[in-house]
Amino acid sequence: MASYQEQLKTDMQRLEKMLQRVVAPQISTKQCATTIDDSTRILNLACGSCNEAGTLTDFFANLKALDQPEAEQKIELLGIDVRAREIADAQRRFPSGKDSAQNIQKDYQFLTGDASKLDSHRALDEHFDVVFMRHQNFYNGGRVWEEIFEQALSKLKQDGQLVITSYFDEEHQLALNAIQKLGGQLVDSQQNLESRKLPTAGKSIDRHVAVFRRKD
Repeated sequence: MASYQEQLKTDMQRLEKMLQRVVAPQISTKQCATTIDDSTRILNLACGSCNEAGTLTDFFANLKALDQPEAEQKIELLGIDVRAREIADAQRRFPSGKDSAQNIQKDYQFLTGDASKLDSHRALDEHFDVVFMRHQNFYNGGRVWEEIFEQALSKLKQDGQLVITSYFDEEHQLALNAIQKLGGQLVDSQQNLESRKLPTAGKSIDRHVAVFRRKD
C-alpha cells in the first residue's frame, strides 16, 4: 500500500492534470500578458493544511511563463481556514521564498478565519486573479457554503476565475447550482476519471473540477 506522502504526491499530479484540462483553456494569452509585470494573486478558501499550495503556485506561474518565459514570475497565495492547527501546519510547510530553479517568487500567507466573513480581514481588501476551493463541503451546511461562495465571487477580479473541486457527484451539482444562482457563470466542469477512491461510497479525491467567472 502506498504511503500517505506517496498518495499525496499522486493526488497533486492528478489535480495539476485536471487544472490543465479545465482551467488552462480559459486563461488566454492576453489575460496572462496583462498581468505579466504584476503578481498573480490566489485566494484559497477553507484551505485546511493547503496541501495544494505548491501545485497551485507552480501551475499559474507556468501559465504566465508561456507568454514571457524569461521573466521572473511572482505568485501570491493567501489561504484561510477556521482550523488554527491546520493553518499552522500550512505556515510551517510553505514558507515564502524564491524558487531559483523555476524562476518563481512564491509568497505564501495563511490566516485563521471564517471564509464566510472575509471582509473582517484587512489582507483580503483587494481582489484576486483566482479564488480556489478544494473539496467544497456543501453537504455540511448549505447556507454557510452559499455565504462562502458569495464571498468568493465578490473577491474575484472582473476577469478572474473561481475554481472548485468536489468529493461527490451530487454535492458537486449542488455547488454548481448555488454558485450560478449567486452570479457565477459556469465556464466548464469535468469529472476526474483518475480520481483516487476513498472508503466512503461515491467519494474520491478531486472527483470533479469546475471553473466559473463573474457574470458581466
